Amino acid sequence: MKIIKRNGTEVPFDITKIIVAVSKANQSVDEKLRLSREQITQIAAAVTDKCQCLNRAVSVEEVQDMVENQLMDIQAHDVARHYITYRYVQNLKRQTNTTDERILSLIECNNEEVKQENSNKNPTVNSVQRDYMAGEISKDLTARLLLPPDIVKAHQEGLIHFHDADYFAQHMHNCDLVNLEDMLQNGTVISGTFIEKPHSFSTACNIATQIIAQVASNQYGGQSISLTHLAPFVDVSRKKIAAEVESEMEGLPVTEERKKQIVEKRLRAEINRGVQTIQYQVVTLMTTNGQAPFITVFMYLGEARSPQEKADLAIIIEETIRQRYQGVKNEAGVWITPAFPKLIYVLEEDNIRPGSPYYYLTELAAKCTAKRMVPDYISEKKMLELKVDKNGEGHCYTCMGCRSFLTPYVDPETNKPKYYGRFNQGVVTINLVDVALSSGGSFEQFWKIFDERLDLCHRALQARHKRLLGTLSDAAPILWQYGALARLKKGEKIDKLLFGGYSTISLGYAGLYECVKYMTGKSHTDAEAKPFALSVMQHMNDCCKAWKQAENIDYSLYGTPLESTTYKFATCLQKRFGIIPGITDKNYITNSYHVHVSEQIDAFTKLKFESEFQKLSPGGAISYVEVPNMQDNLEAVMSVLQFIYDNIMYAELNTKSDYCQCCGYDGEIRIVEDDGKLVWECPKCGNRDQSKLNVARRTCGYIGTQFWNQGRTQEIRDRVLHL
Repeated sequence: MKIIKRNGTEVPFDITKIIVAVSKANQSVDEKLRLSREQITQIAAAVTDKCQCLNRAVSVEEVQDMVENQLMDIQAHDVARHYITYRYVQNLKRQTNTTDERILSLIECNNEEVKQENSNKNPTVNSVQRDYMAGEISKDLTARLLLPPDIVKAHQEGLIHFHDADYFAQHMHNCDLVNLEDMLQNGTVISGTFIEKPHSFSTACNIATQIIAQVASNQYGGQSISLTHLAPFVDVSRKKIAAEVESEMEGLPVTEERKKQIVEKRLRAEINRGVQTIQYQVVTLMTTNGQAPFITVFMYLGEARSPQEKADLAIIIEETIRQRYQGVKNEAGVWITPAFPKLIYVLEEDNIRPGSPYYYLTELAAKCTAKRMVPDYISEKKMLELKVDKNGEGHCYTCMGCRSFLTPYVDPETNKPKYYGRFNQGVVTINLVDVALSSGGSFEQFWKIFDERLDLCHRALQARHKRLLGTLSDAAPILWQYGALARLKKGEKIDKLLFGGYSTISLGYAGLYECVKYMTGKSHTDAEAKPFALSVMQHMNDCCKAWKQAENIDYSLYGTPLESTTYKFATCLQKRFGIIPGITDKNYITNSYHVHVSEQIDAFTKLKFESEFQKLSPGGAISYVEVPNMQDNLEAVMSVLQFIYDNIMYAELNTKSDYCQCCGYDGEIRIVEDDGKLVWECPKCGNRDQSKLNVARRTCGYIGTQFWNQGRTQEIRDRVLHL
């Protein structure tokens, strides 16, 4: 069993430390009020038993709380008072250097909390450590100076989660939909250098990767680009290559048909190189926050504006999927699944049914998904139904990063829809499980507490908004001045982009399943409990609408992709309410509206059920089905894709894609328990060295490859197959 110290380091649990601490408090009281040695030992044993029942590493604070409770239970009030006083004095001493200790433990790679915080950041490398160090300072400033005390307290207790406090000290926003078209067609500026409109497809791809890196270094969330914005440069290269071939073949007895074949062959080779540039640059680039850019690449044939552009876009999409199917080589030279870029493929009438002109692309996408977990899928049909603007027109567009969706918006100046160049201001998440448990099962209390917590979230979101107000475009020229999000003047404030729906700000939520289970005794998939679940979702939407109308800020409900926070919420719930079977007996809570990972349900029923909740999560949502190795059953994959097209806006298929560098095992790396801790182990050779295991799992919309905290690891272990 392990214990996590205050600086984040993880050490073996030592019962003698409890005995020593209680003994010191015991010695400080009058002799006739002291506990016996046996009583102290019994207290320590009881605390140890409680810790073991949690099946995870406990924190020092949790252990001390348990000791206090044990002392009170046996009526040892004087000893308890001295123990609490000593704890309080020691805490005051630590307040001056807690941040320092966390940073030092981080540098020495001993901080387990930070090491497991982000499954796509390697905490052992200098650039990541530098970002984490800055993050610790930002979190300290945020807690002490930038946020109201009640919001800080609610965040610390797990009632809400104030996301990305490690970047809040700076005037930075969350995620965006990059206007790559504007930047490529009209030029941009990178590091003071003007980049003109590219004269070939390969150059356009190279510039795109530079833009991706620059954008990632100036915000903290995900970003998305569309391959459609690269498609016009295919014909630019075609014409350029045709001129070169014509010159080379001048005077030679070569037919026009043969010249055309040569041009197309060279063009395909250039498209191959251009796509490879994007795929490899993205996974090898390291931004200033020490990680590969969180980039999503959108593949939507319906965006093309001419038959030629559509045909060229299809070539780019095909090449992108083929290269992703191949994967990238690890240090052992073995082809593995990369985390980025995330790919999104739009299912539409031109590609969803046998006989449709681009059905071959969907078949290729299905083959890639079965092996590499991407692409993910958007249904054009369902999105056009759900994303309707004020003019009554439906639109299909990509999310920002993994799942954050912009709301429909019509530019008041042009009266035309606009999506590229918009962004999200930030997220604050409400812990629905805590609302339910705090109510004690009373529906009257539930709605009262729910509104109180939503008010906390609202004020926290207002703080995010106000932090961005007054930001000058000079803070991030690539975003605000050179086309990624806007073309503002130097010295101009970004304020006008924060109102009127141009950008969104997100009310996140988590734990709908546990919330409903506690209040009704049933899963939200049960017909009797489902109405309550839907009413919870609708109430949050109603609040967002009211806030938006009052402030002209585009609040939107967002299904939070909890990663490390799922563990934080779970441990806070256990601390506040103890172990409640079926509610707090796991080291994670369920993401957003999802069906619980252990619930037996088939893929089609799950997707159909979750589609109703996805509709009520307009600011962001994604559903998934867990599947076995489907590489030899692509017909089943295609049937799922056709079901997605007809029933749900945005979904993905999760499979396994692992490799052991020690023995060459190419299969599923398993999760085993060792001394109360979950560890990854090769089933063939028993290797547990994470540096020699390539494991890829979908954890929050993105694929993670740097392993996860104990809560998320337990959630991954508990997943059942849906197909």
